This record gives sequence, C-alpha cells and structure tokens, in this order.
Amino acid sequence: MNVFEHTKIVSKEDTDNLNHANNVRYVQWIQEMAQGHWEAVAPKSFSESYIWVVAAHHIYYKGESFEGDELVLRTFIEKNQGVLSHRKVEIYKQDKLILTATTEWCLINSKTKRPTRIPEEIDKLFL
Repeated sequence: MNVFEHTKIVSKEDTDNLNHANNVRYVQWIQEMAQGHWEAVAPKSFSESYIWVVAAHHIYYKGESFEGDELVLRTFIEKNQGVLSHRKVEIYKQDKLILTATTEWCLINSKTKRPTRIPEEIDKLFL
C-alpha cells in the first residue's frame, strides 16, 4: 500500500463561526490529498491521459480541530474495482484520529470524457 502524508496547520481562514475547522475545508483537504498523491506518484503521461472525478464522499467526523492545531493527513487507495478507486483519507491531531473519509473516484479518459477501467499500471503504483 502506497501511503501519502502531509502535515497542515489549521489557519484562521480554515475556521468557522464555531472557531473550529469548517467542514467544507475538510472536503477541500480530502480532494487536495488525492490530487497531491496522484501528482507525487503517477507519471505525467497518466495525468495527460486520465481525469479523476468524485462519484461519492463518505466522511466521518470523530473530533475537532482549531486554529493553530497541527494535523497529519494520510491517504491511500483501499481498492480499485472497474472504473472506481476507493480512496481513504485519515486526519490525525496529536495522534488521535479526528476524521476518516472514503471517496469513490471514477477514472475518466481525458480524450473521450468517458469512464474507463483502471489499468494495471495504476494498480501497481498505488496498491
């Protein structure tokens, strides 16, 4: 399993009227982690041939984060099946899991704009 990790400090701009990280910001971070992982691992030719789009998000909030908190974000692919990739994102604060998300990403052929089966080359890079 290929795990991608990033550390983030919660900024004032990340917070809402309750003074904790806004739920919309978590969704942005989930997407940024997927994109960062793809860009770090996949060759440029893959980025030219394929586009990923979200089919479904399932987010489970287990704790809060506030301005100044240091968060560790981790992402990995649980499985690929047909045109769908099941990606997990976990967010930790002081080694405590505060969010877990599973996103189903659909692989799209950039020329035809149609869903395409995930090739073995992608499996080898991420699983």
